[in-house]
Amino acid sequence: MASEQEWGEDRVRFAVVPPIGSVDDLATVVGPLAEQFVRLAENLAGATSVQGVLSRVCEAALVTVPGADLVSVTLRADDGFHTPARTDELAHRLDQVQYRLDEGPCVEATRTPGMGVTFSADLGAGREYPRFGPEAAALGVCSVLAVGLFPGGASPRYGALNIYSREVGGLDELDRDLALVLAAHASTALSATMAHSTADLELAQLRQAISSRDVIGQAKGILMERRGVSADEAFDILRQASQSLNVKLSQVAQTLVDRRAEI
Repeated sequence: MASEQEWGEDRVRFAVVPPIGSVDDLATVVGPLAEQFVRLAENLAGATSVQGVLSRVCEAALVTVPGADLVSVTLRADDGFHTPARTDELAHRLDQVQYRLDEGPCVEATRTPGMGVTFSADLGAGREYPRFGPEAAALGVCSVLAVGLFPGGASPRYGALNIYSREVGGLDELDRDLALVLAAHASTALSATMAHSTADLELAQLRQAISSRDVIGQAKGILMERRGVSADEAFDILRQASQSLNVKLSQVAQTLVDRRAEI
């Protein structure tokens, strides 16, 4: 674990990094902060699901942000807010309090213009969050910061990175700077993963549509041959059976194809 002095010195070294031949060379040319971010980028690139991205971001934040005791990620959905990833169940509980009250940094970070940073150094005092603050302090958490995903993007954003400390004033300016960088990493990886997932879903839907079209064509051919009807008449027979049985047209067609020897 790096000391406060090492973290401070690393802020300077992080700004100017010489060329690196390989990831294995990192420890010899950069400090702990830069190394963590390079490795985070590698880990995020290897994540293939939204859950994987968010879990790795939470783990990285717990290691990288000096004041972090608990970390979670909030995502916004049509039915409200959710916490799909966290480092501790207490973080999940704290998020749930905010969702219930509709007050607190993790919900407000999704709505705050600009960089989307929300912060309280003393939750027990209840200045920023008069309802959530005292409840959080009663659970043993005294300071918190959250950054919207994407930071700097338009609101409402689709989520927030939430960092909790058990100490009053336990999160400082450096912690906020690091949280912003982490949130930017998380947003980029999350956006790419969601786009990939959407593309996979669309491809699967296309394949299903093609498959359904093919089986309907086979069923029409069977009816045309067996009943001596036209293509339009065969389709009408399938459609009427679908409506009568309250079963999808493709399922009626598949049943006909599978049982054609019995017809």
